[in-house]
Amino acid sequence: MSEHDILSEAEREALHAIMHEPDLPPQRVLIVDDDKDARELLSEVLALEGIRCMTAASGETALKLLDSNKSIGLIITDLRMHRLSGLELVREVRESVRAALPIIMVSGDAEACDVIAAMHLNVVDFLLKPIDTDKLLALVKHELGI
Repeated sequence: MSEHDILSEAEREALHAIMHEPDLPPQRVLIVDDDKDARELLSEVLALEGIRCMTAASGETALKLLDSNKSIGLIITDLRMHRLSGLELVREVRESVRAALPIIMVSGDAEACDVIAAMHLNVVDFLLKPIDTDKLLALVKHELGI
């Protein structure tokens, strides 16, 4: 260390370690749908854009994944699912430590009351099936900061 250095050797090493930390892993999208084909199609569409996904066949599985995987940065969920509906899943998330997580709701047969209920739960958007993939990709990229 010369007399002109303002950092000690320990401070320099600490700064070097911070400056060269690996980037955090990209945030993943959790796709929740009890229809396997719909889950896989959405996952493939996002993967083609370099967006990493996880899938869940039920709301219950989605909640377990949210608890165990902090890299999930967005949920895309179907409205109509067995046992735990998309709206019930959103309510559970909103009452959890992940309450601020952005959620996009999709459905093939939504009624106006479903859309209104979803908007009251602060979903990012409500998309009707068949999904406009350009709009979905724009929403996902915006919410993940890509």
